[in-house]
Amino acid sequence: MNQEIFIQDKVKNALEALYGASGVNVPLQLQATRKEFEGDITLVVFPLLKTSRKAPEATAQEIGEWLKANVPEVESFNVVKGFLNIKFSASFWKEVYASIAADKDFGRLPASGKTVMVEYSSPNTNKPLHLGHIRNILLGWSVSRLLEENGHKVIRTNIVNDRGIHICKSMIAWKKAGNGVTPESSGKKGDHLVGDFYVKFNDLYKAEVAELEAKGMSKEEAEEKAPILQEARQMLVKWEQGDKETVDLWKMMNSWVYAGFDETYKALGVSFDRIYYESQTYLHGKSLVEDGLRKGVFERMEDGSVWCDLTADGLDRKLVLRKDGTSVYITQDLGTAVERFTEYNLDEHVYVVGNEQNYHFQVLKLILKKLGFAWADHIYHLSYGMVELPEGKMKSREGTVVDADDLLEKMYNTAKETSLELGKLADMSPEEQDGLFRTLSLGALKYFIIKVDPKKTMLFNPKESIDFNGNTGPFIQYTHARIRSILRKAAEAGYVPSVPEDVNFNEKEISIIKLLNQYPQKVAEAGAALSPALIANYAYDLAKEFNQYYHDVSILKEENPALRDARLSLIGTIAAVLVKAMDILGIRLPERM
Repeated sequence: MNQEIFIQDKVKNALEALYGASGVNVPLQLQATRKEFEGDITLVVFPLLKTSRKAPEATAQEIGEWLKANVPEVESFNVVKGFLNIKFSASFWKEVYASIAADKDFGRLPASGKTVMVEYSSPNTNKPLHLGHIRNILLGWSVSRLLEENGHKVIRTNIVNDRGIHICKSMIAWKKAGNGVTPESSGKKGDHLVGDFYVKFNDLYKAEVAELEAKGMSKEEAEEKAPILQEARQMLVKWEQGDKETVDLWKMMNSWVYAGFDETYKALGVSFDRIYYESQTYLHGKSLVEDGLRKGVFERMEDGSVWCDLTADGLDRKLVLRKDGTSVYITQDLGTAVERFTEYNLDEHVYVVGNEQNYHFQVLKLILKKLGFAWADHIYHLSYGMVELPEGKMKSREGTVVDADDLLEKMYNTAKETSLELGKLADMSPEEQDGLFRTLSLGALKYFIIKVDPKKTMLFNPKESIDFNGNTGPFIQYTHARIRSILRKAAEAGYVPSVPEDVNFNEKEISIIKLLNQYPQKVAEAGAALSPALIANYAYDLAKEFNQYYHDVSILKEENPALRDARLSLIGTIAAVLVKAMDILGIRLPERM
């Protein structure tokens, strides 16, 4: 039951009864009552003064008295200047609770008719997934789930950056120093193996630059003329020309990486509805460049390169095609965007990409608009902050990143160690224990990352994430397991959760019902803000409320059977809402631990 809709109808009845305002479209302003005043909802009476033709306080007093006399669900009211604070009765909140408990889809908003695509992960095939990718992936997955709960049809997509100079760098390094090594011969995951050669390229490049500098070249000239860099550039041209040897090597090394990525995605519990490859979409981008040249949106320079002048729009000149005819990132993104909107008739497109690409997406939207695509205004860049470690930033080329697979293993071992220390798993089989450790480790990782506002840079400390106390995933998981344990014991004793007619909830229970009732609103707010952090912190607040409640009242030992069963019903609903909220975050809640 929506308390705003309920009281709106009753206030309209009051206005008709008191002031004869039948059929008049009177604006009603409602808001949550401020904490320093008693009440559940507040009516702002200033817009009603033309109807009442009385002072604010008098108007509020009259409406309050009418509601108190005619609406059993209104327990009391108070007036603060032009604000009418209304407090609902225990019976009202009992009705609210009944509607929550009976609604299997509680929190899911009605179908919107909108189709939204969410792009996340978007890795390069020159290195394995790392901690930065994990934040991207977990944000993308939870945002897509959040949009589904907001009633949208969601298409999850991944664009794999499988072409470009960086890919060629790994390929050149493998040719020079790989000695034919493969994932099978090395016993290494394919994405890790290729990543090693990306780091190797950087080592070889630095050595050549140093050698050229020793021969008298300036640092800038040496960096530009290093032979291995020239080879990588030539390889990119050969690839775009379809050179068989180059393409075959590219296919082989990329297949190693795809297999490695799939393992990591599976371990994280995420998936995609559609995967795009830049090696396929860049050609569409090139055709858009030709179209833009004809329209005068782009300009070809004397050296053959193509640019878009955005200075009149407060931006810069943007390269869209190199002088050698090869495409750049923006070229590929233009082609991909047009392909997606055409194929799926999208209403909105959300790109989950780090804040270092803010300017890139400004440019992308502006160029698309100049090319005549009106839907460019429906592109949203979910710009998230970087993940830093206690020791500082990560750097791929220097091989100082936190590898995703290594992190997942570390989280698993930490969860195992912490759980075994509690000593409550003796009745679990080794298989059950293993499943629990994985559930806890993923819950800890996902929650720790998602609870931070996406726009903020975050500091990741694995040790802090796995804690059974405080604002963590394991705390919420443990809360759910505790509730399920109580309910199992209740079932064994033959108790049936229910809310008998002769039972009313106390103030503490009503405060929990109020919090439960906020869940649909939180889903809507989080969806509008593209911030799963709002859901994470709501789940934490709900878990905290339960634990305080469990500390303060007796449940299984309550002597009044009706009151006991009502409390069992309430905690069962808490568990159900926790499951709903955490499911949006991709976090499983164990039945026991």
